[in-house]
Amino acid sequence: MCIVKPDGPPQLCKTDEIGEICVSSRAGGMMYYGLTGVTKNTFEVIPVNAAGSPVGDVPFVRSGLLGFVGPGSLVFVVGKMDGLLTVSGRRHNADDIVATGLAVESIKTVYRGRIAVFSVSVFYDERIVVVAEQRPDASEEDSFQWMSRVLQAIDSIHQVGVYCLALVPANTLPKTPLGGIHISQTKQHFLEGALHPCNILMCPHTCVTNLPKPRQKQPGVGPASVMVGNLVAGKRIAQASGRDLGQIEDIDLVKKHQFMSEVLQWRAQATPDHPLFLLLNAKGTTVCTATCLQLHKKAERIASVLCDKGHLNAGDNVVLLYPPGIELITAFYGCLYAGCIPVTVRPPHAQSLTATLPTVRMIVEVSKAACILTTQTLMRLLKSREAAAAVDVKTWPTIIDTDDLPRKRLSQIYKPPTPEMLAYLDFSVSTTGMLTGVKMSHTAVSGLCRAIKLQCELYSSRQIAICLDPYCGLGFVLWCLCSVYSGHQSILIPPMELESNLFLWLSTVSQYKIRDTFCSYSVMELCTKGLGNQVEMLKARGINLSCVRTCVVVAEERPRVSLTHSFSKLFKDIGLSSRAVSTTFGSRVNVAICLQGTSGPDPTTVYVDLKSLRHDRVRLVERGAPQSLLLSESGKILPGVKVVIVNPETKGPLGDSHLGEIWVNSPHTASGYYTIYDNETLQADHFNTRLSFGDAAQTLWARTGYLGFVRRTELTAASGERHDALYVVGALDETLELRGLRYHPIDIETSVSRTHRSIAECAVFTWTNLLVVVVELCGCEQEALDLVPLVTNVVLEEHYLIVGVVVVVDPGVIPINSRGEKQRMHLRDSFLADQLDPIYVAYNM
Repeated sequence: MCIVKPDGPPQLCKTDEIGEICVSSRAGGMMYYGLTGVTKNTFEVIPVNAAGSPVGDVPFVRSGLLGFVGPGSLVFVVGKMDGLLTVSGRRHNADDIVATGLAVESIKTVYRGRIAVFSVSVFYDERIVVVAEQRPDASEEDSFQWMSRVLQAIDSIHQVGVYCLALVPANTLPKTPLGGIHISQTKQHFLEGALHPCNILMCPHTCVTNLPKPRQKQPGVGPASVMVGNLVAGKRIAQASGRDLGQIEDIDLVKKHQFMSEVLQWRAQATPDHPLFLLLNAKGTTVCTATCLQLHKKAERIASVLCDKGHLNAGDNVVLLYPPGIELITAFYGCLYAGCIPVTVRPPHAQSLTATLPTVRMIVEVSKAACILTTQTLMRLLKSREAAAAVDVKTWPTIIDTDDLPRKRLSQIYKPPTPEMLAYLDFSVSTTGMLTGVKMSHTAVSGLCRAIKLQCELYSSRQIAICLDPYCGLGFVLWCLCSVYSGHQSILIPPMELESNLFLWLSTVSQYKIRDTFCSYSVMELCTKGLGNQVEMLKARGINLSCVRTCVVVAEERPRVSLTHSFSKLFKDIGLSSRAVSTTFGSRVNVAICLQGTSGPDPTTVYVDLKSLRHDRVRLVERGAPQSLLLSESGKILPGVKVVIVNPETKGPLGDSHLGEIWVNSPHTASGYYTIYDNETLQADHFNTRLSFGDAAQTLWARTGYLGFVRRTELTAASGERHDALYVVGALDETLELRGLRYHPIDIETSVSRTHRSIAECAVFTWTNLLVVVVELCGCEQEALDLVPLVTNVVLEEHYLIVGVVVVVDPGVIPINSRGEKQRMHLRDSFLADQLDPIYVAYNM
């Protein structure tokens, strides 16, 4: 017998070294049948000395056992080769670790012979995993006590940290033919998320010691030096603009009518019977239409009710509480006719009043509304006993229902003294859970409608289909304002009707041969998930989307490339052009900055390096590069809009392809926040701010609060110059600052969602300085604990971050707003208030 080193060439060990035992004997086997390569390595080992020259010519056979030769030719076996774990350059023996585990009064908790120890490679090193079968009568308390004792024992005896310790139900570990535990199969199950543990403890904080050092932020170079540096490097300042709003062609219409109320009156006289709106129900039948004259007449009647019943004065705020439909539009114009300021609010949900009514209450209070216009049904709901349990119903302002209006002429329609006056308030809850209202002036409204009209080429002969919520942002503008301004017909599809008929939106587009349609990500997701396997059925119904020229997703976030791709790919078979789908981009300060129009180049895409993004830099890479992220342009910048990329700290302009905050200057920027506390500093900082220097330092800019970059493309814009593309990376408020780097939650969430088929949705946020990952489990509950190591591994591998807490919850727990955006801050509040009712919470040690 001889002892050779366990790795590398078969060098003989010194007498006090442990190595692999090799045997030379006539009684042994001589080869593996049919496996010549393995045979050579196992059966024909010639030991070598330190210099590497062979010692003798007798071939030895590897035994697969570890040991040493003691005095008196005694051979001691200490373990097996396949139980050898090398962690941070030190060797450990699986059998020793098992022995330590069993020495911790284990017999009450686990079975003697049923422990598996193996290593998995995570983040450039081997990590130890211990899996044991738990006795059926062991309580949760016993198990956790045993687990924490074992961790301490292994740490003190072997000086090595255990990465994961998992307990599985009795008799569930895979067996070998002789009844032992099949280690490699157990490891496979662990890596695939098919082990189904009943208790788990992960200790990445203690045993992952090879993370790169946290980034120390260097004191920034001044904005002037950055600018000079860019100019020397031949980089231009990162700014871009939409085409000119141009001379007003339809002189008579717009010059005469600066206000939407005037445009509506003019249309009611010029084209009284032209239908502006069609509202569809879930069956696809038209339930309500409105011509120019009908809209005008109804608005007049609402205005007279506001003056008579509500005793309102010009400038009073009025909350409009309606389901998505034409009544909402008539109430909006009724307010303008009476000189009141409309505030559209999503009505509360009768089934979940306690959750939805407080938001309504809050907007009514913050906007200091003098009156609420609504329907009879909703009016009863607001005053109901259920409502009283959620809010104080005695403090509602006057509530007027507009179901039966008296036929009364309005003595005179209000005309605002100046176009800078307020037209309406736009309230919405941001993804960080902040309720903000912005003020839209009459100038901003007509500027925005005009920009959209030019970009989308909207004329009175056109028809568009809108499947969006009409309460805020661009959804509201498209639903209530654009048709009256441009005269085109809007087919209105309330998104909630899709829940009972998934075919509704696509069949409408097909039936009316719509060329331009607008939707939200939630609508697109509903169709992709719900109709994924029904494309043949769509064909059979005769649904054809070859008429669609633009299908625009209205969003205030980074474009979701994978969703738009899968949507395009899925419905390609029913004629949807691969070029049709695009997105918009807006923010609170300016609801529409980009929107893909009918002309102009297609949206471009780039791959950027994720590691550079964390350092606030943009490095473009090739497709398929490791750690690359696909970004798509958010549509074309609207006419009259200018954007510039700015360093959020120094407020100096940045060069092309640098990551910074997107600032916007445009005729349709909101005129400020509408809040109880008129916080002037915030107004000035967000709405009327100047660059610290540069050509554009005289211009007043609004800060969008989003990070992005501008890049000159090879394409030609309408002006004949090369086209500048704007790429949105994510909201500044939402970014997570960890280890001195900036992370965008969506990137971590994308990695996590890929790890296991049973993860339906995922959201991340920070708590103190821990990263919390919440995953929705759509599989069986046995899989809940399988997700913990998978989530921890993927975030370590791809983002160099250690997850502090993994929370496994039921589907639908992560709150999502009407635009389909995750409300991570609401989720964080529920987590801290212990209201998530999770399936399992794992606190990683």
